[in-house]
Amino acid sequence: MTFEAVINTLNSWVWSNFLIALCLGAGIYFSISTRFLQIRYIKEMIRLLFKGKSSQKGVSSFQAFAIAISGRVGTGNIAGVATAIAMGGPGAVFWMWVIAFLGASSAFVEATLGQIYKEVKGGEYRGGPAFYIEKGLGSKWYAALFAFTTVLSMAIFLPGVQSNSISASMKSAFNIQDIPLFAGFDLNVIGLLVVLALSLIIFGGVKRIGKVAEVVVPFMALSYILMAVVIIFINISHVPGVISLIVKSAFGAQQAFAGILGMAISWGVKRGIYSNEAGQGTAPHAAAAAEVTHPVKQGLVQAFSVYVDTLFVCTATAFMILFTDQYNVLSPDGGFIVENLKGVAFGPEYTQHAVALHFPSIGKGFVAVSLLFFAFTTIMAYYYMAETNVSYLDKNGNRKYLVTVLRLVILATTYYATTITAGAVWSLGDIGVGLMAWLNVIAILLLRKPAFKALKDYADQRKAGKDPVFNSAKLGIKNAPFWENKGTDAN
Repeated sequence: MTFEAVINTLNSWVWSNFLIALCLGAGIYFSISTRFLQIRYIKEMIRLLFKGKSSQKGVSSFQAFAIAISGRVGTGNIAGVATAIAMGGPGAVFWMWVIAFLGASSAFVEATLGQIYKEVKGGEYRGGPAFYIEKGLGSKWYAALFAFTTVLSMAIFLPGVQSNSISASMKSAFNIQDIPLFAGFDLNVIGLLVVLALSLIIFGGVKRIGKVAEVVVPFMALSYILMAVVIIFINISHVPGVISLIVKSAFGAQQAFAGILGMAISWGVKRGIYSNEAGQGTAPHAAAAAEVTHPVKQGLVQAFSVYVDTLFVCTATAFMILFTDQYNVLSPDGGFIVENLKGVAFGPEYTQHAVALHFPSIGKGFVAVSLLFFAFTTIMAYYYMAETNVSYLDKNGNRKYLVTVLRLVILATTYYATTITAGAVWSLGDIGVGLMAWLNVIAILLLRKPAFKALKDYADQRKAGKDPVFNSAKLGIKNAPFWENKGTDAN
């Protein structure tokens, strides 16, 4: 059995229907339990996004939001959407919307828990699923398992999806060739440049990641969305037709795609979670780093980031692709249900062709540069999350060399992925996302009560006209020492 066959088999085991049902079920449960906070608190989410400042120990709410968005907005928004359409048809987009809406509540719960159980290590805030699993559930082995899985996923499984897509799109747009060196070994120039730039940032520490993300993320997201808005405006008369196509295909009512209804749900949920990461356990790392007076503040900000990722950026990509018919849909039995682009595999090329159809001179280059920013900042976020979990595993800080090893491994993985096939790196990425989702969704379902208590406390203080300040002891939440001695007045 080949390497690619092995990882495809592992991927099918991890991403069984049980995981899809678990993620959807958790989103439904959290939405109902919080009375659909993802709707009720939208104004509050936006208000909190731009409030608060960084400190010596933590970043601002917006910087934490930017780090989380840099992890969420990446290849999944460009190549991932294309993959969902190719494998599940236009209906997969609808199920991406569903998992984003439901997932916003899961994102709130996990991010709030990340804040509640955070601690100060090495002069900086640290937190995430490993921390709240140990402190909240009292399970050290489960926490260590999640931390190890996250380091494995963030350092080995996931960076390759980003760097491979950067390389593919840049080569397609600018015709950049590998440089032959010796014995059949070719140097991937794009991969080398990405590794050099990444090394400058990750050796600069967490605060440098926050500062870079704060500047790059808004610029890249707004420029990409602006291009999408222009194309949508040009095709405004087709919007009702595309929405109808998406909804009908999602329920098997569109005859051409009736036979792949299950694929639409599966790939929509799969790529939706890959893109917005709600419930995966990644965002709590960034959420815990924020300097706030109440955990719910950052929980709401992180819930909003799911909307930015999927409802804005992924939808913009999907509309561009579907407006222009620059996509293929594969048949489960082999061949194509729809083949508009002969000889083009699924990936960033769909989006490049869609933009190039309207802007022939800059289309492919624009998408390639956007993807470069998206994917690069995502790798930065992966490193931050991996480092946080290394810090958790090295509780006494005696093995500082582990961080150096982590940096070297993630740089090596980032480069190596530019030299192998896209299919292999996507399967590896899915395995990493799936393993983390299994462990984290189960954990937040078991540890839901502290997050619900925090939400009620926040609502009560807001109703009383206060700027909420959290006190864990007052609410009877144990093992959250950072919040035990906080006052009752706003800071």
